Formats: sequence, structure tokens, C-alpha cells
Amino acid sequence: MKKMNKLHIVIKREFRAYFSTPIALIFICIFLALTGAFAFYIGGFFARGRADLDAFFSYHPWLYLMLVPAIAMRLWAEERKSGTIELLLTLPVSTGQAVFGKFIAAWMFCGISLFLTFPMWITVNVLGTPDNGVVFAAYLGSFIISGAFLSIGACVSAMTKNQVIAFILAAVICFLFAMSGVELVLNFFRSWAPAPVVQVISQMSFLTHFSEMMRGIMDLHHLFFFGSLIAFFLFSNIIIVELKKGS
Repeated sequence: MKKMNKLHIVIKREFRAYFSTPIALIFICIFLALTGAFAFYIGGFFARGRADLDAFFSYHPWLYLMLVPAIAMRLWAEERKSGTIELLLTLPVSTGQAVFGKFIAAWMFCGISLFLTFPMWITVNVLGTPDNGVVFAAYLGSFIISGAFLSIGACVSAMTKNQVIAFILAAVICFLFAMSGVELVLNFFRSWAPAPVVQVISQMSFLTHFSEMMRGIMDLHHLFFFGSLIAFFLFSNIIIVELKKGS
């Protein structure tokens, strides 16, 4: 119970920090504007003539690729640069609680931004009769993939005091995970790598897993993949913070 209370304190501290400045409002407005622009103008939402949200969700990984690292870059880099990380780690909370608290607060913020796109769901129901189970699975998949990007960004942020470097490195790593299932990349590996290696690389692609979630396929291996990846980067985050604390 005490551990949960301490975790709640960290989450509350971090979540309030987002709304103590205009950053939260700016991010939410940009996210909503871009999701709408991509769906209606690039994805051809009305021209498709189908009652679904594929044109809306298909661009989410690419939006997260730029926007989520922007959220994550401040999680630890700003703390280290301002010196407040020492204050945080002297509080009666463990490093794990600090890492999980920051991550959960940031993921909640991503979730709020995603939730505010619910008018799209209402719109498609007014215009037609979509499979709402598929739409819900796509929303859940979008939320999960934002958490995966966020765990990578948080881990990278713990490595440096420079937020710009943290942003660039996180965006590059997320891009590599996203592109690993693209045929152009797989063909490069097929020319010299064994078939099992190519198969593993293709299964590491965020786009491969998310595209199936968009179709309503919420298999256990998708959840296991993203859950394992998030756990790995959060565990790495804890180790990095511990090492930096000792140095």
C-alpha cells in the first residue's frame, strides 16, 4: 500500500507538471490538428466511401514518431539539466517508482490526447455503421504503441542532459522499429541474412503489429510484444538512472 501511495505521488507530480505550462495545450492542439488533417486531406476520409477509421489510424505511428519523443525528451534530461533529479531521488521513493511514475504520467497524457479524438468515432457512426469492436481495438492499439514509443523515449532521455539529443536519438530508434517490417528493409536483409533472422526483424516492426490491431486482431502475441518491449526499456531506464546516480 505504501509503495502504491509513493507511486501515486510521483504520477501526480509529473502529471501536474504537464499542465503547469502551455506545453500540454500546445501538444494536444497539434496532435488533434494533425490527426484530422492526415485523416481528411491525406487519407481521403470522405472519398473512401467506407464507414471505418482506417484513414484516421493508419497515420498514428508516424505522428507518434515525432510527437511522443517530444514528450519523452524532458522526462529525465530536464531533471538532470536543472539538477532537480537529485531532489527527486532523495525523496522516499525508489528509482523504479520514479521511473514508473514518470512513464505512467506521460502515458496518461498521451491517452488524454488520444481520447479527445472521440468526435472522429462519433462522426463515422453518424455517417455509417462501422464495426465498433474494430474501432475500439484500433484505439487500444494506438494507445499501446504510444506507450512503446514513450518507453523508448524515456530510456533515451535518461542518458543525456540535452533534450534535443534525447529527441533525435529516440526518434531514430522509434523509426528503426517502425521500418523494420517494410519490404524495402526486409529485402536488404534477405540478400544476405538467414530466413529466421529476417523473420525476427519483420516481427519487430511496430507497423506490422499495429496494422493487425487496426483490423481488430488483438492476438496475445501483439500484447506480449509491446508489453515485453515496454518492460525492457523501463528496466533499462531504471539501470541507467541508477548508474547516473552513482556517478
